[in-house]
Amino acid sequence: MMKIKNTDGLTTQQIRGMVNNGGKFVMYNYCISIIFMTFKRPSSIYFIPPGKSSITPGLKHLGTSLIVGWWGIPWGPIYTIGSIFGVLSGGKNITQEVMGHINQNDDSYGHTGYGESLINNKSESETPTYNVN
Repeated sequence: MMKIKNTDGLTTQQIRGMVNNGGKFVMYNYCISIIFMTFKRPSSIYFIPPGKSSITPGLKHLGTSLIVGWWGIPWGPIYTIGSIFGVLSGGKNITQEVMGHINQNDDSYGHTGYGESLINNKSESETPTYNVN
């Protein structure tokens, strides 16, 4: 499971409230090139609280692309430009996907039938937990 950055100490209810007030989850792309090989990779998931910049967490990925991304022929410059544009536009917003996963795995959140038969058949000791840290 991929770690979500910037959620330390937050409950799922707090995250839902922050998302309802404009918080979001984003990912950034960066690239690394070695002459004729270029690798385009996604970053970790970052939680951006309401009112905070979604560009700032992506700056280290922008730096990585600028330093080691453009070297590869022919994809290095192409992927580097795409990575720069992605970071400067605030990253890829994946809030819907992350919240869907959080809500699906949180027993305190109302279920609409999906997976409910699995939850109802579990004993107290088998209750699944979800940690967003």
